[in-house]
Amino acid sequence: MDWKILITVFTSVFIAEMADKTQLVTLLFAADKEVSKWTVFLGSASALVLASAIGVVAGSMLSQVVNEKMLSILAGTGFVMIGFWTLYHGIYQAR
Repeated sequence: MDWKILITVFTSVFIAEMADKTQLVTLLFAADKEVSKWTVFLGSASALVLASAIGVVAGSMLSQVVNEKMLSILAGTGFVMIGFWTLYHGIYQAR
């Protein structure tokens, strides 16, 4: 096992998920006094594991067709475009 990759992926995903919609939805379910906190935890953790598994499979399949550098450029470009789109709509909705 490559510990450096494990720690890098863990840290990246952990930071990305903090105060994210996923965490806020989990917080809201857990705030219900009638709901088992273990059930909320297991449901949330299982969903994150499944979403991550889909990401691993999709990334593995894409790497068969697109080289790693191009995939990195496409992902980075996608994130920048989403950022610009969010800013654009945030500015015009504030008016």
